[in-house]
Amino acid sequence: MTHGVQEIEVKYRVGDLAALEDALAQRGALLSAPAHQDDQAYAEDGWTYADSKIGRSFARLRTQQGRHLFTVKRPVDNAMACLEHETTVADREQMHHAITLMGFHPTVRIVKTRRTATLGNMTICVDEVEHAGAFVEIERTVSGEEAGTAVQVELDTFARSLGVELERVTDTYDSLVRAALAST
Repeated sequence: MTHGVQEIEVKYRVGDLAALEDALAQRGALLSAPAHQDDQAYAEDGWTYADSKIGRSFARLRTQQGRHLFTVKRPVDNAMACLEHETTVADREQMHHAITLMGFHPTVRIVKTRRTATLGNMTICVDEVEHAGAFVEIERTVSGEEAGTAVQVELDTFARSLGVELERVTDTYDSLVRAALAST
């Protein structure tokens, strides 16, 4: 069964940001200048954080450098292996209203500073997420024919080869920020 294009990622809490930056630079992954991202996450009406994300659609409205992006993701194998579609939108406020009219509700706001690098077929994102801390995401886009979990094993092998302190997390940023805000 073909699922189209999937974005597969692994995510880690970073213990030492400078050590990670050095390890990436030694591999030839030079991080971009920081970009501020302001994301509003949305879930299908009726979905709660107590429910599984697999097979459910989630939307995101992102503003970065004056540009607005609308993204829909549907987790396939797990929350980090998703079918994904993304497009630019002209008006964030109007798109917010359209998303809610389509049967989604806002869940959490995620504000972060992101630096990116490309290394081979991987995209590396180093994120400083308000309320949640520093993370690195390593992702790859694959055809629907590839198993997301197998790609995650490859990405995890690369992450561990960097030789820096990383704690793998399986939650998405909306869940991490929500948990951090609930504990304060």
